[in-house]
Amino acid sequence: MSDVLILNGRLVDPASGVDGERDLLLRHGRVAAVEMPGVLRAVKGKEIGKEIGKEIIDAKGMIVAPGLVDVHVHLREPGQTYKESIKTGTAAAAAGGFTSVVAMPNTLPVNDSVEKLEWMLDASRGACVKLFAMPAATFGSLGEEITDYHELQRVGAVGFTDDGKPVLHDRVMRAALVAAAGIGVPVSQHAEDTRLTGGCSMNAGPVAFRLGLRGMTVEAESKIVERDIRLLRDIEQHDGLRPHLHVQHVSTAKAMEAIRQARRAGLHVTCEVAPHHFTLTDEAIGEYDTNAKMNPPLRNDADRMAMIAGLMDGTVDCIATDHAPHALFEKEQEFERAPNGITGLETALGLALRVLHKGNGMPISRVIELMSAQPAGIVSLEGRGTLKVDSFADVVIFDPAAEWSFAAAKSLSKSRNTPFDGAPMLGRVMATICEGVIVYRG
Repeated sequence: MSDVLILNGRLVDPASGVDGERDLLLRHGRVAAVEMPGVLRAVKGKEIGKEIGKEIIDAKGMIVAPGLVDVHVHLREPGQTYKESIKTGTAAAAAGGFTSVVAMPNTLPVNDSVEKLEWMLDASRGACVKLFAMPAATFGSLGEEITDYHELQRVGAVGFTDDGKPVLHDRVMRAALVAAAGIGVPVSQHAEDTRLTGGCSMNAGPVAFRLGLRGMTVEAESKIVERDIRLLRDIEQHDGLRPHLHVQHVSTAKAMEAIRQARRAGLHVTCEVAPHHFTLTDEAIGEYDTNAKMNPPLRNDADRMAMIAGLMDGTVDCIATDHAPHALFEKEQEFERAPNGITGLETALGLALRVLHKGNGMPISRVIELMSAQPAGIVSLEGRGTLKVDSFADVVIFDPAAEWSFAAAKSLSKSRNTPFDGAPMLGRVMATICEGVIVYRG
């Protein structure tokens, strides 16, 4: 493992309050030094590259930031490697500036046991960034009986979720929250009352009416969020525990407001928003474009603006991609039959900078915080999401002024199901470094 010296860059590390010119030395997979320009350039009168650094990166005009963290990705392995594998999915992550990703359990078979979790996290899977996982909250993600949280945490679980399916039964969700609270990890909930969404393939509204499609109401999302918040309050009052509910891919103003009020009441609720929900509306479906079909669906512009408001005012804790690759033949069928989901790892930073920073005035440091320190905190990834000395040497270097267009055909993912093919982006990743190893060069 070579030393890496990063010179002349603007270091933006919200976790340590740094935003300014710094030079960075990475050694043995950790951050060895963070110094003002010039301090690290010479050792005993010799160029540092000759003395201690085998790799020197000139980051002049670039932002040097903690490697991005995505708490919500689907890597399709095991069982559906024709769509994606851990190797290809993490390669796409590296290209997007991510150095840590958290895999969801809806694989084939469902990741609901120690043996399956150990298999997924084994180095032989070929992950080029740090792979974490949330195993299933219930066996088989059937919503009936919770899995063995203690044993799964022992071998690496950072939380639990039945993502793709909600935990509908109050009794089971309560048991999940209590068990997770006992070991200090979150339960991540896919907030959808499936009793209200049968046969629905997009957002309920004028676009669905025009296309002749059944639509999901906002209440299908908000009712589950409100129910889970009631459970949190009840557990705090009667069990003396403080469970952590994490609401995945919030898409409606009504659910966002429920989360905002719960946080004001002091409940431990965090949430994420996906780039497509603060960038697009259901109008993007056009004439039945299945690359704009996902769950939760694209909503109307009022909901989109509510997602931006939540990101701006601090209600939203992090940006997560919900990277969900599908093969071309699966998306090339009738809209109602096509699977939900889009890829997102390579477009998340470019969309966040274009829409949130350039379009809505969010400081770049806040964008980075939403994509590094705060998601790392949600799942307690110690030493990640920051570039403090002794933290992991996870770094993204990007040109904040670069304007470019995403080309799906050049994606490092196996799949191309994205509504952002040809879409304008801001901020190009120039290098991604994971634990001191350069895993991507732009």
